[in-house]
Amino acid sequence: MPVTQSETASSRGEVEEVERPPLGDTVRNILEEARMILPGVQTLFGFQLIVVFNQRFEDLLSSREQGLHLGAMALVAIAAALVMTPAAYHRRAEPETISRSFVRLSNRLLTWSIYPLMAGMCADFYLVASLITANDILSLALALVLLLVFAGLWIVLPGMRSLHKRIGA
Repeated sequence: MPVTQSETASSRGEVEEVERPPLGDTVRNILEEARMILPGVQTLFGFQLIVVFNQRFEDLLSSREQGLHLGAMALVAIAAALVMTPAAYHRRAEPETISRSFVRLSNRLLTWSIYPLMAGMCADFYLVASLITANDILSLALALVLLLVFAGLWIVLPGMRSLHKRIGA
């Protein structure tokens, strides 16, 4: 039976009920989130690998741009490692137990994974935009807009919710 953690007022003046699920459900949710994120990260990494073996990669990108793509690949690989770590950690370190420390570690790892993923995607977006527009300044501006969208949705929005909950508590 979930335990009501607290009730907070919403922005519309309504009282919002908040529940803390049992620890086992929390861990299942974390691992399920990681399972949902991982295929997208792996697919992105696969496309990044395929591009390198295309002749146009060498023809159209300067060595600096190829290095940027390599950096973007490294960032996406790091994101994949961070997303995969909770399941690997649980299987090796706590295979028959569930702990709050595992939940905290997993939350941190999944949260940290968005930073290299965001940076890697924006770097590759810059490269694609540069090839299409043939304008480095416009490409950089477009990549920065994308970065702001990611940051707004993945960092600012959840941060505002967290702040709102702390202030309301």
